[in-house]
Amino acid sequence: MTLQLFDTLSGTKRPFEPLDPNHVTMYVCGPTVYNRIHIGNGRAAVVFDLLYRVLKARFPNVTYARNFTDIDDKIMAAAAQEGVGIDELTERYAQAYDDDVAALGNLPPDLKPRATGHLPEMIAMIEQLVASGHAYEAEGHVLFAVESDPRYGRLAKRSIEDMIAGARVEVAPYKRHPADFVLWKPSTAEQPGWESPWGRGRPGWHIECSAMIDKHLGRVIDIHGGGSDLKFPHHENELAQSSCSHEGSELARYWVHNGMLTMAGEKMSKSLGNIVTVAGLVGQHDGEVLRCALLAAHYRSQLVWSEDSIEQARKTLLRFYQLLEGAGDPDADGTAVPAALDAALDDDLNTPEAFAVLHQLADEVKRAQGEEAVAKARALRAGANLLGLLERPAAVFLADDTARRAAAATLAPAEIDARIAEREAARKARDFARADTIRDELLAAGVEVKDSSEGPSWSYR
Repeated sequence: MTLQLFDTLSGTKRPFEPLDPNHVTMYVCGPTVYNRIHIGNGRAAVVFDLLYRVLKARFPNVTYARNFTDIDDKIMAAAAQEGVGIDELTERYAQAYDDDVAALGNLPPDLKPRATGHLPEMIAMIEQLVASGHAYEAEGHVLFAVESDPRYGRLAKRSIEDMIAGARVEVAPYKRHPADFVLWKPSTAEQPGWESPWGRGRPGWHIECSAMIDKHLGRVIDIHGGGSDLKFPHHENELAQSSCSHEGSELARYWVHNGMLTMAGEKMSKSLGNIVTVAGLVGQHDGEVLRCALLAAHYRSQLVWSEDSIEQARKTLLRFYQLLEGAGDPDADGTAVPAALDAALDDDLNTPEAFAVLHQLADEVKRAQGEEAVAKARALRAGANLLGLLERPAAVFLADDTARRAAAATLAPAEIDARIAEREAARKARDFARADTIRDELLAAGVEVKDSSEGPSWSYR
């Protein structure tokens, strides 16, 4: 089966056909580096890391670029509030971002361009847009004229009027049209700025990505990715300015967008006070568990984030690693990815179906014995590895999981043994209600009791 991806621009799922079959190019919008990222940002990073892994498994050469926006009004405000320089702030949070996504099991991209390193390219693109009549200067600003592009709105699939209704459109008297957006704006003496034909200033957000793509990947790339919240205005504006500066050529052959992550059905936002950072979660949970939870739903669907979803992911990985350990913990050792799992990922990265394949393989490992169990375990690991999972020795994950659960438990081992002895006494006295109460109390404290013919045993849950 050929890899199929849902392309936002065409509104259809279609076979992936790169411009050059020997070299796939992908650009994903990275963070604006002024704070730690939240788990919703982490979802986008994991989704496109998965796509990167799939592309690398199917094509001989893939170049993946993910940028850092390191000049922005939010950055300027954060640096002023902290009393530090822009460079110090952005360097700190760029490194923090790399640390956070690495904790989620992401491979580093091939390129990590920064906006501040591409001012000449941005200025040159703006000059070209002005010369061709797609942009104009007004009161020290340079703005893109949306009405100059008859196809403006084709990515969001809305008219200009619909897009500006209720949208975050900056109203300014110098604009010819309310939806015209800034390519360049003036800087005060206290603000960061660069010399340009329009005076000292700084670029608008959208032109940054267009210039970095053009320099590092070319006029037309294969895949442009990001969260669905970037479709408008960011990606719509990128598409407009890039195509208008390149004689109408499309910026990307495929536009891929991941769905939003919600907390208890609400979008994560600072105003609601429900922001959960990746760093905070990694301090409480294993990074691989978080990755597993982020991949559980299809990437285009909404993902409801909760402690229950994290716990379900932990149990899934615990089962897989325990089965691997029971089979001798073999590595993938060149084992081919199971065809059914490849087919699931070829179907627009259908991770729910991919996990169904992994669970079926796990069942086969459990039923098999000897060399057959080893072979099945290798297939399980090979399939999971393509998802960025089961990449550690089983003993490492299992020991870490036990340590985490022990640290979270409210009872010490001696206390647990005493409660289990109390439960056994109740059972012998046929006071089963009391025995069940003790079992439930232990479970609430993070301890699971299992009964067998050899007597009770317990483990941290």
